[in-house]
Formats: sequence, C-alpha cells, structure tokens
Amino acid sequence: MQTWFPDFFDRHGALTVFDLLKDYLESGRIKVDRSKNPQKAAYHDPCNYGRKSLELFGKGYFDEPRWIMDQCMSNWVDLFPCRGNQYCCGGGGGTLLTPYKQERIHYSRKKFEQIRRAGVEMIVVPCHSCHGQLRAMAKEFDMPDLEVKYLWQVVAEALVIET
Repeated sequence: MQTWFPDFFDRHGALTVFDLLKDYLESGRIKVDRSKNPQKAAYHDPCNYGRKSLELFGKGYFDEPRWIMDQCMSNWVDLFPCRGNQYCCGGGGGTLLTPYKQERIHYSRKKFEQIRRAGVEMIVVPCHSCHGQLRAMAKEFDMPDLEVKYLWQVVAEALVIET
C-alpha cells in the first residue's frame, strides 16, 4: 500500500501490525517475557502477507514476524518449506466463507502434513482467514488439540504488566 499511496502513509503514519509490534518491542514501550509462552510453536507465513505482498508491493513480511516470535517465545520453529515457499492453508481468497468444505480440506492437507512433521502444539498466524481455516481444519485432520493463535495473541500473552 505504501507503494500506491505514499502520501497517506507519510501523512498519517499508518503501520502494519508487524511494524507496530516491532516498534513497541524495540522501543521498550511494551515488555515481554518469553517464558510465558512455553509451548512448542511454529509460524505460518500467510500468502497475502508473504509472497503476494512481495509480488504486488515489493515487500513481503517474512523477517518481522519471526523477530517478534523470537522476542515472545523461546521454543518455536519454522515450518518447512517456509517464507515465500510456504504452503497455503487452503482458506485464502474468501473460501473460508464458502460452502466448499471438501475443497478446503483438500487444499489444507499439505499444510497439516507440514504442521504434523514439525511436531508443534501451536501454530501462530497473523491472518484472520488462515486462523479460521487452521482452527476448522485441525479437527478434520485429527489434531483437535492444536492451538491456533494470532501473532498479536502471542505478544499479549507474553506481556509483562508492571504494577
């Protein structure tokens, strides 16, 4: 969006959630404790924030969420493949809200093989469509205990609140 509307971003200081969280953590505006998120987790690169953003806007958000994860968790891994080669969760393009459940199951099969191979208890995503799809499909792939959390949730759960 900065590519198409630079004046708006310069004038209003609009940020992505990645930039905002990174700024708050780097500046010390918020403090976190990694030990509050002890689960083994993995980060899922959503198509729209990764490869599609890179293709359309010249900037994919690959490093920022990983840096945030590093600040908030000590036991997380990358899925393989990751970044621009990440498998789609199967819920993009609005399919989450369609009656095409069998197609969503089909397209998420590789994602759940990937998650199972990683041996994680939690998958972390910044995207609402991915979050909904992964939560719904966890039951379909006999992983009902898989926690699916937003990136901001991981930050919120690691917050140190000083009284």
